Amino acid sequence: MADDGSVAGRLRRPTWRDPRLLVGILLMTVAVVGVAAAVRAADQTEPHYVAARTLVPGTVIDREDLDVVRVRIEDGAYLPVDTAQPWGDVVTRTVAAGELVPQSSVEPEGAYDGRVIGVVAHAPLAPDLVAGATVDLWIAPPASDALPTASLVAENVVVADVDRDSGGFAVSGGQTVYLAVPQDQVQAVLDALSAGGDVTIVGRGGS
Repeated sequence: MADDGSVAGRLRRPTWRDPRLLVGILLMTVAVVGVAAAVRAADQTEPHYVAARTLVPGTVIDREDLDVVRVRIEDGAYLPVDTAQPWGDVVTRTVAAGELVPQSSVEPEGAYDGRVIGVVAHAPLAPDLVAGATVDLWIAPPASDALPTASLVAENVVVADVDRDSGGFAVSGGQTVYLAVPQDQVQAVLDALSAGGDVTIVGRGGS
């Protein structure tokens, strides 16, 4: 039969002076610190802006236009939340809803020299034509004895908005499309529209 004193010694509760307890605490601490460091190393994401809706050229950015997501991407390519304050800046190219906002697509207000022009389309619009789509603008001169030939007036212009309920124009099938026309094409578009004729807007890239 074992000695009672020997058994009591083996069953004695460890104290803070017990080296085994100290070693166990040290190992647990190292493990916790290691896991925390690994999590920090894996999460290298930073907050960046994404478009809350489709932003077309000429859009002046306000807070409702942008959302924030955390992503891991190359520095400098997209608008970071911690340094960029884009409120009041203007969009110079289309940024689709949900797309990260490229820094190159945002300039100080006044940097974009295009104009938004409302055009009444006489030919039916594609049902999926929406803001942000890229289109060509064609105009056929007023009908005469000769068969009118349509001319390409502007190409690769961005749709800023579509008004499918254009009041009185809706009776004759006309619908108003607002085009973000670059400055170097504005004069040609205005001249063609002032001459009259049937307007057709042709979508590009599946628009």
